[in-house]
Amino acid sequence: MTESGHILVVDDDAVFADTLVNSLTRRGYMAASAYNVDQALGLIGTRRFDGVVLDLRIATESGLHLIGPLKAARPDLQIVLLTGYASIATAVEAIKLGATHYLTKPASVDEILAALGRSDGDAGIEPADTPLSVDRVEWEHIQKVLADHDGNISAAARAMKMHRRTLQRKLTKKPTRE
Repeated sequence: MTESGHILVVDDDAVFADTLVNSLTRRGYMAASAYNVDQALGLIGTRRFDGVVLDLRIATESGLHLIGPLKAARPDLQIVLLTGYASIATAVEAIKLGATHYLTKPASVDEILAALGRSDGDAGIEPADTPLSVDRVEWEHIQKVLADHDGNISAAARAMKMHRRTLQRKLTKKPTRE
């Protein structure tokens, strides 16, 4: 992506979104922010963007649901999904839905710009030296079951033979980093 590129930042955390927009603007990019799905769809329909930095959780909605409409409006749009709630299930789905890249927070502006500039995969990435921890495996399983049930917490809890409130408590915790 060239330095004169237009980037939309979609995140319900206004402070984060505005800080990222300011950082991108200082680097010569034309950047704008949207704090919810409706604002993002409104902006993408009226302005030309080359890239979108999209949060996975936008208030109570999933950023995954926004990838399709964004790509429909602009098929060549570079989309980087950025999240503090990373999981293998959401990463796979984001890429299947058309995201270009998937990054976990915290990510630097340089990492975000590098992700926006890449459309090819990197076969040179080395596999991890150790397997996932039990806590991380649990988090990954929950995310997969939740994705299989379209984000319906009650249905996912029933599928895992878990009380809905227990699942809700587990979902409010940050995933363990590996």
